[in-house]
Amino acid sequence: MPPEAISRISRLEIQARQVVEGFLSGQHRSPYFGQSIEFVQHREYVPGDDIRRVDWKVWSKTDKYYIKQYEEETNLRTSILVDASESMQFGSGDTTKFDYASTVAAALTYLLLRQQDAVSLSVFDEDIRTRTPSRSQQTHLGAILSVLAVQNPSQKTDMSRILRSVADEKSQRGMVVVISDLFVPPDDLFKGLRMLRKRGHDVLLFHILDDQELDFDFAGTTRFEGLEETGSLTCDPKSLREGYQSALQAFLEELRTRCARNVIDYQTIRTSEPIDAVLRHYMNHRVGLRGSLRQ
Repeated sequence: MPPEAISRISRLEIQARQVVEGFLSGQHRSPYFGQSIEFVQHREYVPGDDIRRVDWKVWSKTDKYYIKQYEEETNLRTSILVDASESMQFGSGDTTKFDYASTVAAALTYLLLRQQDAVSLSVFDEDIRTRTPSRSQQTHLGAILSVLAVQNPSQKTDMSRILRSVADEKSQRGMVVVISDLFVPPDDLFKGLRMLRKRGHDVLLFHILDDQELDFDFAGTTRFEGLEETGSLTCDPKSLREGYQSALQAFLEELRTRCARNVIDYQTIRTSEPIDAVLRHYMNHRVGLRGSLRQ
């Protein structure tokens, strides 16, 4: 593996650990637990577990630490899909959309594995480039980071085909987290998303956009180089700003409306937004999902 890839793996792991540990330390309780109603089994204590959940009666008899585990804490499988098409190369600052998406995927993976949930990763453009199996072992983090570290965004996106492929291969219901800039025809996108929902999957859509894509604060004559074979344009961006933002807001509103109609959790994410805010949205969604499943 090239030295730059090894360095990127190390950076991703450090970022994921810092984000997740900082996020969890700011919670008054574990964001996953506290909602459970039916005891299922014990599992061995691992460093980082809340000691308040240790079964001290078992410890008094075995001299070993075990955590009480409940029905809601078991059997969650999450599939993370990361867009690596050419448009994800864009970044107005030091961080590209793909860099940000990779960090979100790494942090989610670390959080899921820390809770002993199973997680898989797929990286895609026109096709699924690579995928990891679904695993819950802590060592699986390294496998996922190794995949993210060697990706170079290119090609177009065929979202309908990608989501159909995921729906066909995922026979067991679970959560699917899509991380993308969603520069695809909405009809193609929702054709795939509806298929995932029809198969019983819960879907969470993180729409990653750079600040400049949202604010369009360019000044002076600017040459815009289109990605994914969309050509180039030299113009005064001020003359385009009003029309651009109007079209963008209409696009975002269409996504929000169609996601709500199909019971898909949608969130627009700026690349300047702290990663822990993304984790908070994920956790709120997960707790809400489990609450609805109990009703």
